Amino acid sequence: MPYFIDATDKPGTKDIRDKTRPEHLVFLDKHIEKLIAVGPKLSDDGQTSLGSTYIIDVEERSAAEAFIHADPFYKAGLFGNVAITRWRKGFFDGKKMPPPKA
Repeated sequence: MPYFIDATDKPGTKDIRDKTRPEHLVFLDKHIEKLIAVGPKLSDDGQTSLGSTYIIDVEERSAAEAFIHADPFYKAGLFGNVAITRWRKGFFDGKKMPPPKA
């Protein structure tokens, strides 16, 4: 079952994000088979990054923790808060998903 990772940048860390972004993108490319969705959280201006959102396909919380801890953004100290939550598709890609089997 996938995990949702909500990472919020520390205030004043734009330089860290900008400097680390190329390495972060290489990291994501190396793990593309796990990625359901990944992208920045943006302020209302649509330009200012506030953090990152990840939905990754791993079976255990420990794998989600290992993933985020290996991300160059995390390693560079960009994030002030990281929340990891189990996630299930309810609606996805314009379609309603069937409920899980009991």
